[in-house]
Amino acid sequence: MAKKLVRPAARGAKSGAKGAPGKKPKLTGKKIAVIPAPKQVTKKVTLTKAEENKLLGPKNFSDADLKRFKQLILAKRLETLQELDTLKESSMDITTGEYISESSNYSLHMEQGTDAMEREKTFLFMSRESKFLNQLDDALARIDDKTYGQCKVCALLIPKERLEAVPTATTCAEYKNTNIPCERGRIALARKRPQTR
Repeated sequence: MAKKLVRPAARGAKSGAKGAPGKKPKLTGKKIAVIPAPKQVTKKVTLTKAEENKLLGPKNFSDADLKRFKQLILAKRLETLQELDTLKESSMDITTGEYISESSNYSLHMEQGTDAMEREKTFLFMSRESKFLNQLDDALARIDDKTYGQCKVCALLIPKERLEAVPTATTCAEYKNTNIPCERGRIALARKRPQTR
């Protein structure tokens, strides 16, 4: 004979079991049926070409936007060059005009370790500033080509706010952080793929 499956009463609900309300009813050894949660139905939304175009936005920035970004990048470039010059000056001996070597005559044995660490930090900063300078030059070249601001993954425009914060950006923030295209990018990439049936 098959055993009957019974769902237990909710906490605090009145049940057939005797006892104070709010207490769990005593289980009598009968099996409890586990009812799975209903599956969420995801409705596939299809957009018309016009709706897709509106969502994806323009392919290029206007000339006015490009001019504004160029001014921003040139200002950052000038600032970076000044920082690079300051770092170079701090790593050179004023009297000889050469980079300070490890065997400085004026350094004591204990100070040489600190000097070496400071030099290493300075060269690290110089390297980072040089790399940033190259990225700014690349961004200027993209402005001249009128491809500035296009995501290298989906070819959509990166939001202006991101480019104002990071003028050398080549992808949207979502892709940079997760390595997954944003929703607009996924639509654009799906559009590019050949439809197979």
